[in-house]
Amino acid sequence: MTHMELLATFYTHYGAMRFHKRCAKEGMLSKMAPVPRVLSASCGVCVRFEAACAPNAEEHEDMERCYTVAASGAYAPVEG
Repeated sequence: MTHMELLATFYTHYGAMRFHKRCAKEGMLSKMAPVPRVLSASCGVCVRFEAACAPNAEEHEDMERCYTVAASGAYAPVEG
């Protein structure tokens, strides 16, 4: 199964921490990091992770948006 690199922004730091812990619990590689300036988010913290498909932001507490991360470093919002 092919995994893609994703980045999720959050409204609160707590929401980012909860999502990061959930990724670890589900065996996904993830790390918390500052939100890239070009994306900007309310809390300033994002979670970069690898997954087979992007999560639905509406299903995760405080998730503002999810982006795919291209090999070039460009970000594209995940629709849906």
